[in-house]
Amino acid sequence: MSLKTPLYDKHIEMGGKMVDFAGWLMPVHFGSQIEEHNAVRQDAGMFDVSHMTVTDLKGADVRDMLRLLLANNVDKLQDKGKALYSCMLNSDGGILDDLIVYYLDDNWFRIVSNAATREKDIHWIENLAKDFGDVAVIERPDLAMIAVQGPNAKEKTYAALGDALREHTESLKPFYAATVGDLFIATTGYTGETGFEIILPGKAAAFTWQMLADKGVKPIGLGARDTLRLEAGMALYGSDMDETISPLEAGLNWTIGWSPDDRNFVGRDSLESQKKEGASHGIVGIIFKGKGILRRHQEVSFSDSGPGSVLGEITSGGFSPTLNCSIALVRAPATVMPGSACQVNIRGKMVDAEVVKYPFVRNGKSCL
Repeated sequence: MSLKTPLYDKHIEMGGKMVDFAGWLMPVHFGSQIEEHNAVRQDAGMFDVSHMTVTDLKGADVRDMLRLLLANNVDKLQDKGKALYSCMLNSDGGILDDLIVYYLDDNWFRIVSNAATREKDIHWIENLAKDFGDVAVIERPDLAMIAVQGPNAKEKTYAALGDALREHTESLKPFYAATVGDLFIATTGYTGETGFEIILPGKAAAFTWQMLADKGVKPIGLGARDTLRLEAGMALYGSDMDETISPLEAGLNWTIGWSPDDRNFVGRDSLESQKKEGASHGIVGIIFKGKGILRRHQEVSFSDSGPGSVLGEITSGGFSPTLNCSIALVRAPATVMPGSACQVNIRGKMVDAEVVKYPFVRNGKSCL
């Protein structure tokens, strides 16, 4: 049986079309996916992301444990509320999950990870924590999470939730968080727009959602969330990365904390070997301006690969409402560079496309 977030009844009330997503009943849209997408790019929209896994790690040895657990270096987190994006790897360097970790104090860090990997993640973290003396792994199913994104997201959030929120969050830099009463407000997101991700008690979620709606924040479903993150060039676990793909192959080199040399995080030996040899593949962006939609698993042939040679595969693809054309992320040979020509197999027909540097869109504007 699919799980329901604390906002399920609100989604039904507002006309959400519900689907099963990672074991949760979630709204795929509230009418028009394109209108929802454009609302986030041009104004403000809100997403129910309560299905995400929130885990608090507490204890004197938490930082030491995170040094081993995460590919990125948790020692970058020195300011209260600072956030860090990282992958959690297996011993072969494959990505178990991608996540955000927040520093709350020396004995308290908060991790937000994916819904589909919840049980696997918790099991992995708990097993690793056993090797450290004072680490408590605390799941937080009592919490909900609402993301408010768009150029007007912050002002509309202040209008809905009050001046106290403005006082504590107006000066927050990107990738920081502040606690305001029962609200944990972070300047993070998955759309390429400014805004907040709000973690709050589940019992307060429906009331907060309604207050935001009353100030003109549009409810947004999973469909637009996917096109927004694709335009922003943000990877999706299970599509652009998984346990068989390393950060070096997933376009996430920047998330690896190589320094200091003596930090022995899980998967480091495998990553160093791959780095030395050179990753055979990486991620590139492509655009297609003809008829047809770029989709996951479509084959891509590059101009220097020879007639009929298939050397790439789309990991995420779809129509970009902002650019009015199809775009995709492609796992491609490491030698493929922006500006290269390519062909995509769409229903058995090879069509011309172009390799570009991603992200495709940020802050409502084309990056191409």
